[in-house]
Amino acid sequence: MRPSDDVQDVAGLPRGVRLGVDVGDVRVGLARSDRDGLVATPVETVERQSAAARVALVARETEARVIMVGLPRSLDGTEGPAAAKARDFAAELATVLAQGPQDTTGVGDVEIRLLDERLTTVTAHQALHTSGRKGRKHRQVVDQVAAVMILQQALDIERSTAARAGELVPAAQDDSEQAERTDQEGTA
Repeated sequence: MRPSDDVQDVAGLPRGVRLGVDVGDVRVGLARSDRDGLVATPVETVERQSAAARVALVARETEARVIMVGLPRSLDGTEGPAAAKARDFAAELATVLAQGPQDTTGVGDVEIRLLDERLTTVTAHQALHTSGRKGRKHRQVVDQVAAVMILQQALDIERSTAARAGELVPAAQDDSEQAERTDQEGTA
């Protein structure tokens, strides 16, 4: 149990950091919230191939409660190849978290959720352009800005509904849990 388990934030949910993730083909943007879930801020941009491990590490370091992964649906609500990649990343992240060191922080309790993020990257590019940032320099931060937008949307939903936003990703089982379940099934 974390020290903050009995303390609620403004939405009536347990206090704790939330992370936002924007998954791209090459880079992944990462954002985080304050412990009260009020404001999303950029953290970093990570190369895609090392992103799941890095996000899991940040989750452990910050004792994150929830990781919101953007799910890029089409305008009509259907899911295409980009959404499949986001779902694959969320599953990979769940596996990395399950295999990682479990300690007294309760990081094993972190939820991974997929949140509809239609047009966040387009909106992020527009915001950067409006702020005067040159187009070529967008690539360095656009994924972080999109991650902030995803996370801030989730925080706003939490405040207005007093419930977690998005679709819960099933927790992955580490090898010891799978072996224990197999042993129990064999003796039943």
